[in-house]
Amino acid sequence: MTESRFHPLGLLRAFLRPIDPQLMLILGALLGYAYFLMISASPDRLEAQTINTVVALAAMWVAATISSQRMLSLALPLYIVGVVLLVAVELFGEVSKGAQRWLHVGVTRIQPSELMKIAMPLMLAWYFQQREGQIGFRDFIVAGLLLVVPVGLILIQPDLGTSLLVTTAGFYVIFFAGLSWKLIVPVALVGIIGIGSIIAFGDTLCQPGVDWYGLREYQKHRVCTLLDPTQDPLGKGFHIIQSTIAIGSGGVLGKGWMAGTQTHLAFLPERHTDFIFAVLAEELGLAGAIVLLIIYVLLLARGFQISVNAPTLASKLLGGAITMIFFTYAFVNMGMVSGILPVVGVPLPFVSYGGTALVTLCLGVGILMSIQRSRLSSPK
Repeated sequence: MTESRFHPLGLLRAFLRPIDPQLMLILGALLGYAYFLMISASPDRLEAQTINTVVALAAMWVAATISSQRMLSLALPLYIVGVVLLVAVELFGEVSKGAQRWLHVGVTRIQPSELMKIAMPLMLAWYFQQREGQIGFRDFIVAGLLLVVPVGLILIQPDLGTSLLVTTAGFYVIFFAGLSWKLIVPVALVGIIGIGSIIAFGDTLCQPGVDWYGLREYQKHRVCTLLDPTQDPLGKGFHIIQSTIAIGSGGVLGKGWMAGTQTHLAFLPERHTDFIFAVLAEELGLAGAIVLLIIYVLLLARGFQISVNAPTLASKLLGGAITMIFFTYAFVNMGMVSGILPVVGVPLPFVSYGGTALVTLCLGVGILMSIQRSRLSSPK
């Protein structure tokens, strides 16, 4: 009996037990797509991306092996550690490219804001679990305060892209916990009016010397560039102009793999990271983009299926929020590459080159697998 436990087949089964086959198949398709595009966009980074992928998959497997209840017990410590590290970044962080986002710890440096992408929804899911059956208006106020603290610390670094992702991650948990539409609609109306005003009076608001309260100058430039990238075609508007040219020139079937002119003549900036969707659209066309969208839809569908069938309220909230985080990454990236959203440095999930974002996203997949495993092992 003891020997069979260490039999190679037994070890393989034990290794695969935490893995959800459907999620793994979808993730494999996305990672395969990523390598296919990376060969064209930046073949010299394939080795580094392989290492990133191995580390990310290992993190996913570890997360999948931890029970969802055990994971929730870590919510408060992770949240506190994350906030403390964000404060440390503000006090002692390293400045790079005008932003203070990194904290040097011994032999390496870390970006604590990345931790909050997972710690934030985990914390809020745990909080609402404690209040199950008696969730009231006060609880949404408390949840909002828990969200505002880390987001505010990330904004002052400044890091608009990460603050957006952490905000949406927390908001999804609050929304799924039962936030009233009476509170959402007024905020949405204010946002719509604000966006409409910027569009209507953009020529005046984007003039030099006009300050936008609450936004830094570079953030103002991003919005103004979105409204009219031709005002600075060789500067702030270069990214959007070249990206939209690449997407439009791909047509329905694309120019062919490794045949993209915008990509290989170096007109397309950041082609292996934030703008890899433009590489896809130029070389594989609308057809290639639709295939990617179908894979993302399958990922979202499986994530929601796991969340709806989760055994506890916290698992439902956490699974739903993580699934919506995948959607947010994809929507924001495709929006900014297509020129309908400002450039905020959000990668295309599971496809863009990079280690930190890939590990964070794979951790999310691992948490979904953990929730699914908890459901299968819970008493009927």
